[in-house]
Amino acid sequence: MSRPPSPMRRHILDSALRLFAEHGFKGTSLHDIAVEAHCSKASLLYHFAGKDAILTELLTPPAEGLSVLRAELAALDGERAVEPAAAGYIALAMRFHLEIKIIFAELPEMLGHPVLAVIPEAVDELADALAGRSDQPRARVMAQMVIGGVAVTVASDLDVDPDTMRAELLRGALRILGRPTS
Repeated sequence: MSRPPSPMRRHILDSALRLFAEHGFKGTSLHDIAVEAHCSKASLLYHFAGKDAILTELLTPPAEGLSVLRAELAALDGERAVEPAAAGYIALAMRFHLEIKIIFAELPEMLGHPVLAVIPEAVDELADALAGRSDQPRARVMAQMVIGGVAVTVASDLDVDPDTMRAELLRGALRILGRPTS
């Protein structure tokens, strides 16, 4: 059972997110998190049952965001889904870039995490929307290129202003998908 929100809880989560992104989930100990958060291990364990509980709380918002995007895209047909799929995915990827970095660092183990069970089906649906609901191989390949390219780019440590990053990711995604860009 999770504890009520508190500034210390948020600080522990922020510290864990930074450490997991930098050293990986397996490479970060509870002691490391406590030191980074300037709290005792006992205080950390008051707020969280363990490292897995911290990871679950960190990965829940991106998984929920992906579920919301899936629902929004489900209502769009064919070509009308492409640009909202690209913009929505880029917004999620930018918002949760550190979480994506954690997932990529330990992909096989991370995809087995219960909170991420939504990802394989959601990615398939996102790819379908990015492909304009087409079953043509070119459209499907280009959609997967956008998914991978955006994820790798936001997980990197590029020193680019977030607004510029978002605009360039969308321009590049639409170009890959053969859509007009401004």
